[in-house]
Amino acid sequence: MRLRTLGIILGIIGIVMIIYTGFNYVTTEKVVDLGPIKINAEKNHPVQWSPIVGIALLVGGIVIVLTDKKGKA
Repeated sequence: MRLRTLGIILGIIGIVMIIYTGFNYVTTEKVVDLGPIKINAEKNHPVQWSPIVGIALLVGGIVIVLTDKKGKA
């Protein structure tokens, strides 16, 4: 049962990675800090991956679910 659950989780992660090919996060950095004068800059950091990775996870999850012998008994 654990192997089948792993396959289902991999399949779901694969579908999500196909639909969403990345995300962004923002950090705040101090640029100037002179007494009462403070200037901050927001920096955008994109994290991207190829949809091929999602397809590979989806196919791997399907293969694991189909080859699980305990679930068929």
